Amino acid sequence: MTRLAATCLALLLVPALAAADVPVRVRVIKGARQGPAMVDGKLDDLKKQLGKLAYQRWEQVNEARLTMADGKTQFVDLPGGEHVGLTLQEVRGDTVTFEVALAQRNTMSRLTIEKGKRIVHQVTAERGGVAYFVTVHAWP
Repeated sequence: MTRLAATCLALLLVPALAAADVPVRVRVIKGARQGPAMVDGKLDDLKKQLGKLAYQRWEQVNEARLTMADGKTQFVDLPGGEHVGLTLQEVRGDTVTFEVALAQRNTMSRLTIEKGKRIVHQVTAERGGVAYFVTVHAWP
C-alpha cells in the first residue's frame, strides 16, 4: 500500500472509531427490604422504575461518568471491594449493548439500551435484605 493510500485509509477510520465512543452514566444503588420506605433524592428520576421492585429503601452509593469505547472494559466500585465491569459490545444507531460482569461472582449479563433510556440491573445477590444494583444510562 502506498503512503498516500495508507494516510487516506487512516483518515477515514479515525471518525469511525471516534463515533464508537459512548458517554455513560453509571450509578450504584442499594436496595433494602428493611426500614421505612424511602428513595434517595439523587434517585428521583428512577422512582417509577424502583417502585416496581421488591425493595422499599433506595440509596445511591456510587456514581461514575464513563466514556466507553468498543470492546473496552471499565470498572465501577461496589461497597465491600467488589467491582462491576462494563464492556461496550455494540453500538447500532441509537442503541447500545453492554456486557455487565462481576468477576468475583462469575456472573455476566448483556444489557441493550436505547438513547435517552436507562436500565436498573441487580448485580449482587440479596444478603440480609440488601442487594446492589447498577443503573446504566447511555448518552445521558
